[in-house]
Amino acid sequence: MRRLVVCSTLLFLFGCEQPTVDTDKAAMKKVVTDDIAQVNNKAKNQTNSLVKSPETEKQAVHYQVIEWTELIPQTDLDALLNPPEYIMDVEDGSIEDQIVSKKKSVIIAEQDEENNYERALTSTNIIEAMDGKNIEIPGFIVPIAFNEEQVVTSFFLVPYFGACLHMPPPPPNQIIYIEIENGFPLEAFYDPVVVSGKLSVVLFEDQIATSAYSMTMDKIRMYYENE
Repeated sequence: MRRLVVCSTLLFLFGCEQPTVDTDKAAMKKVVTDDIAQVNNKAKNQTNSLVKSPETEKQAVHYQVIEWTELIPQTDLDALLNPPEYIMDVEDGSIEDQIVSKKKSVIIAEQDEENNYERALTSTNIIEAMDGKNIEIPGFIVPIAFNEEQVVTSFFLVPYFGACLHMPPPPPNQIIYIEIENGFPLEAFYDPVVVSGKLSVVLFEDQIATSAYSMTMDKIRMYYENE
């Protein structure tokens, strides 16, 4: 009888305590699960904060402001800065000047092959390091094509006013070819602009001129406007 009582008591005790242990384990499991979920959410949020949307990345593009001389190899630049004496001796507006400018003289044509200055005037040599760079550069527009609304859809960007229009074109490595999908309403050719975009060393030839560089343009503004 005593054994029976003891056994009954033990069974009663174990039977009463077991649900308490299960409850404690369940509660502990819930706490651990909640903690893991919080850690995962925190890690996920941190990861998301590091991933930038395309618009954010586009806004974060840094454009390197450059000068035109940075697009021309040093040998060509040196040649242009040191023209031969016969160029300096030719009087502006004279017949000789017209011949030199238009390169119709046989003598000048022969000198083209031997003279660094003449070669630099038509050089397509480029700076390879500029390929793929995001740049910002000022210049003047020489329109190539217009859309139905008579806004410019493609143009040459040149370093000085009148190039390709009233004056001979600059060397090809001093011209950038640009297309504008939606067009750009240019009011006056003499207004300077500033363009920003990705430069590429792609040659473009047109009856107006030849460019050694092309650009995928992101934005354009008038030179005197604040960015």
